[in-house]
Amino acid sequence: MNPKLSIGSWAFAFGPFAASPWSFERILAYAAEAGYDGVEINGFSPHPTPDSYPSRESRVALLEEIRSHGLGISGYAPDFTAAPPDRCEPERYLALFRRYLAFAADLGIGTLRVDTVSPPAELPEAEYEANFARLAGTWRASAELAAAMGIRIAWEFEPGFWLNKPSEVRRLVDAVGHPAFGVLFDTSHAYMCGVVGARQTGEPETLAGGIVAFAKLLEGRIVHFHLIDSDGSLHDEETSTHAAFGAGKIDFAAFLRAVKPNLTVLPWWCVDFCFNAEAEAWGREAIPFIREAIKEAE
Repeated sequence: MNPKLSIGSWAFAFGPFAASPWSFERILAYAAEAGYDGVEINGFSPHPTPDSYPSRESRVALLEEIRSHGLGISGYAPDFTAAPPDRCEPERYLALFRRYLAFAADLGIGTLRVDTVSPPAELPEAEYEANFARLAGTWRASAELAAAMGIRIAWEFEPGFWLNKPSEVRRLVDAVGHPAFGVLFDTSHAYMCGVVGARQTGEPETLAGGIVAFAKLLEGRIVHFHLIDSDGSLHDEETSTHAAFGAGKIDFAAFLRAVKPNLTVLPWWCVDFCFNAEAEAWGREAIPFIREAIKEAE
């Protein structure tokens, strides 16, 4: 395993950084100095969006700036909060998706991250199935658009969003049933969803084999990978706490060893320090930690 490592720019825009987010230019300089191979772009202002880079020429200039730091782009995580795909009209979501897809294509980005937007909710069976079918259909249509441009969609499940049980994750990606659509496997979210059962409605669903069992449940369906530790808690009772590597409950060397075939095909692994006040310092420590875990896993 010799993946390129990136860092998500959202770590320097949300949570403790929200009042004074880092500029994207500052993040590029930091990522290069810390030894990362690239960045994963947070699609929320003040980081790059189709509005802040409205023309192809402006996007080419942005790409040149990123490359001037010796960096690539591992993925793009745009803002879909205005169009929950399980509840809004498909065309409303797809109109937004097309804008983001064009932005990603102009920057040569191969992976576009999505989520269900809606929070976990206990729904009557008929409403649950209707929303599920709408979501699967909307994402299948999105995948058709993405495939035509050589881009893949990576769905990031997490405890703070609807469909956070292991069986639901597997069922949804299979229901979409398109080669351009798959799962973004985040180790912290996988721990909170598959081991803790955080924010699940109804009967909790966990896996005796932990995140290794979760990854194997999704074998052949993982198209992108986020690494971060988990201490088993939620941030603000909403989503997974993103802990420092080595300070949580995940044995990364053992995990990487167990699911190696699923991960070796992924060119990029992204470090995710979302909502973490220590992102700057811990982001520097992440690279040697991950490289050492890879060595132990070989």
